[in-house]
Amino acid sequence: MNELEPHALADRLAIRELVELYARAADRVDGAGAAALFTVNGVLRIFERSDESPVRERCGREEIATAFAGLSRYEVTLHVVANHLVELDGDAATGETYCLAHHVRTIGEGEAAHLSDYVMAIRYLDTYERTTDGWRIAQRNLQLEFTEERPVSGP
Repeated sequence: MNELEPHALADRLAIRELVELYARAADRVDGAGAAALFTVNGVLRIFERSDESPVRERCGREEIATAFAGLSRYEVTLHVVANHLVELDGDAATGETYCLAHHVRTIGEGEAAHLSDYVMAIRYLDTYERTTDGWRIAQRNLQLEFTEERPVSGP
C-alpha cells in the first residue's frame, strides 16, 4: 500500500487525534471522555520498566473511566505527546507514542509546602480498531520508562 494515499493519511490523522484526545481527557480528569476513545471492550494496562506483568489493568470503558479519577489528586497535569508512529493494516493499526506527563502536586505542609512536578516518561504501545464510530483504542499498554521530580516556580 502506498502510505501517501489519501485514505491512509486520513487514518493516520484520525489515530493521531485519538492519541491527543486521550491526553486532553487526562488533563481534564475526564474519565468518561477518555473511556469513549476505547472500543467497548478496550483494555488499559500499566507497566513499569522491566516488568512483564502489568501493575494495573482496566478492562472495558467503565473500568477505564474510573481509572482517571486518581488524577484529581494533582493540582494540574499536562500530558505532552510526541514521536507518534503508526502502522496501518486495513481496519486495524498499531502505534507507539512517547509522552512526558507532568503532574503538579503540593509536597510538605505549612510553611514547608511547595509545588513539585512529578514527571513520568511514558511510551504508549497501542492497538487500534476502526469501528462504526471511527478509530478507537483496542488496547493501550502504558509503559512507564522513568520518573523524576522537578521544582515548580510560577503560578
